Amino acid sequence: MNSKNKQTENSTQIRVRYAETDTMGILHHSVYPVYFEEGRTELMRALGMSYDAMEKKGVILPVYSVQVKYLKPASYDDLLTVKTVLAEIKGVRIRFEHSIYNEQTDLLATGEVVLIFTDPDSFKPCRSPVWFLELIKD
Repeated sequence: MNSKNKQTENSTQIRVRYAETDTMGILHHSVYPVYFEEGRTELMRALGMSYDAMEKKGVILPVYSVQVKYLKPASYDDLLTVKTVLAEIKGVRIRFEHSIYNEQTDLLATGEVVLIFTDPDSFKPCRSPVWFLELIKD
C-alpha cells in the first residue's frame, strides 16, 4: 500500500475447536486458510464494508493463490490471534498477508492470499472499484 492509504490491518482472535484438530490434537494444516479468511472478513468489516455488502455492490473476490508457512503447531483450545494486513492492490489483484500467534505471542504460521476483483455476472477479472479504493484511503 502506498503512504496515502490507511494502515489496513486488523487482529482477530480464534479459539481452536476440537473438530479442527487431527488425531494428535494439533490444528490441522487445512484450517489455516480458513482462519486467514476469517481475518480478511474482519478486516473488511473494520474498514466499514462487509463481504456481503461488497458483493451487493457488484464485485466478488475469488481466491487466486494461497501460501502458508507452518512454523509451530497450535493445539485444541489454544486462543490464537490472526493478524491480517491488506498489503497491496495492483490491477485486478488484492494481496493480504497473514500471521498467526498463540497466547505466548509465538509466531505459529504466516501466509499470503491473493484474490482477484471479479464481476459476479461474467466471472471476468475487473479493476478494483473506485468506491473500494475510497474506502481504504485516509
